[in-house]
Amino acid sequence: MSQTNEFPNLPADCKSMLCKYLTKEVFEALKDKKTSNGFTLADAINSGVKNIDSGIGVYAGDVESYDLFAPLFDPIIKEYHGFSATDKHVSNLNPDDLIAPNPDPDGKYIISTRIRVGRNVDNMPLGPAITKEQRNKVEKDVSEALMAMTGELAGSYYPLNGMSEEVSAKLIADHFLFKAGDRFLEAAGLNRDWPEGRGIYHNDDKTFLVWINEEDQLRIISMQMGGDIKEVFSRLMTAIKEIEKKVPFSFTDHLGYITSCPTNLGTAMRASVHIALPKLAEDMETFKAITDKYHLQIRGIHGEHSESEGGVYDISNRRRLGVTEVQCVQDMYDGVVALIKKEQSL
Repeated sequence: MSQTNEFPNLPADCKSMLCKYLTKEVFEALKDKKTSNGFTLADAINSGVKNIDSGIGVYAGDVESYDLFAPLFDPIIKEYHGFSATDKHVSNLNPDDLIAPNPDPDGKYIISTRIRVGRNVDNMPLGPAITKEQRNKVEKDVSEALMAMTGELAGSYYPLNGMSEEVSAKLIADHFLFKAGDRFLEAAGLNRDWPEGRGIYHNDDKTFLVWINEEDQLRIISMQMGGDIKEVFSRLMTAIKEIEKKVPFSFTDHLGYITSCPTNLGTAMRASVHIALPKLAEDMETFKAITDKYHLQIRGIHGEHSESEGGVYDISNRRRLGVTEVQCVQDMYDGVVALIKKEQSL
């Protein structure tokens, strides 16, 4: 755990939300506080202090962090999500409420669909503050719940610790294997004891995947080729309910599902498609006007900060907190319908 009672020396040109909201007054008020898991302000801000190019720069070590260090977290959450300290988050995991017939049945535009959520185990610290023993317990409990899955969700669990070259190569080929986190996660304390306590589960059809103890304790992913967004969402909701029967998730009425990075709070959901829009790609102003209208993000196909290849983009929901899961996916669906319509008209 980081220990420093000196106000960090942050450069004047720093653009992160940490630099914006960590005033000397806030620092003085919070620097000696500690959550019941021993997590301090110094721990919460370490990633942003070490990585001046962070966008956000803060991580929570447990649910308590969001209350104890609220003078720092609340303004960040308000700016990022447009969500105030008195707002309540509402969840809706019912696929029947999603209106989403396949917008591209001929497969001309949508290459693949992927929806994922982050989850953390109730009454456990989050990744930045978890002990080795607690992390191993999370792995044991979650992998046992997953191995009990039946039907379409039945599959195999692969621990990262002691993984054979053969299994590793197979998972890399499927783009399923995750590596130790980047320097931002490293400085947040999320890479400790690597690779122990981490693993990957996937079903036999390779349409359902769970990462254990990466950035959040569970990253639950549903995916398939093509544009049947509702089918992908339904599978994910079924899986979430099954896991939660055995492993309760961390949730509060204010912030929804609790995650270590404040940007993922609420639904902790990212619903995305890889979609080919070569004509629209030549008119980024129109492209962006449509995605802004539906609260969507445009990324390159290799995720954040990557470029498009061949006019193919990753389009996903931007809002996570204060909207339901169904609304997140509906935003994405409605936006994709509008993008396809525009592409066809060009």
